[in-house]
Amino acid sequence: MTDTRKALVLFSGGQDSTTCLAWALDRFAEVETLAFDYGQRHRIELDCRNTVRAKIARQFPHWAGKLGADHLLDLSLLGQISDTALTSERAIELQANGLPNTFVPGRNLLFLTFAATLAYRRGATVLVGGMCETDFSGYPDCRDNTLKALQVALSLGLDSPMTLDTPLMFIDKAATWRLAESLGGEALVKLIVEDTHTCYLGERGELHDWGHGCGHCPACALRAKGFAAYRAGSA
Repeated sequence: MTDTRKALVLFSGGQDSTTCLAWALDRFAEVETLAFDYGQRHRIELDCRNTVRAKIARQFPHWAGKLGADHLLDLSLLGQISDTALTSERAIELQANGLPNTFVPGRNLLFLTFAATLAYRRGATVLVGGMCETDFSGYPDCRDNTLKALQVALSLGLDSPMTLDTPLMFIDKAATWRLAESLGGEALVKLIVEDTHTCYLGERGELHDWGHGCGHCPACALRAKGFAAYRAGSA
């Protein structure tokens, strides 16, 4: 049964958000996409989005009719007030508080607030994001409790129900690959490997078994480890 609601997917152009886009297209009657330009070091991910959207529409015609408008919001102010390894040329390392310096404080809180504002105007009542507290870097704004609290705040503040769906919240990266396969078969897995971008350093040169990336940053390490476990489980 197709859910008749309209969904807005936070779609960065990476593995997780592409899987979430497929998940939403499989469920909702209409799906729009949204990304943010916040001065991220790996801004190349934004260039991958159009390719991924076009290929999904072409390769999965049963989803093409559901795929609506795409939006890109300028949040460069976030990059200006952040001092992180995602918004400046710095080595990636752990901080004294135990969080990696790739943590951009308030990023997901701002993303979802702006997303809810856009969704309200566009008639969407579901926000879909790839936040996960299983295989992640410890970011507090990726945790389920944070997002449940934000869902309540957004719904109250808009005086209109706003659902936050996070299909990856309690699964690891291997399970994320399996979810992609269950939604779109090997074709979707191949598309994610070849056309999405997750590497924090923005490396787009070498194509590994698991996708493009430097192979060393935390994002690449998680993706590679998950892909290896996924393939091992499929053997």
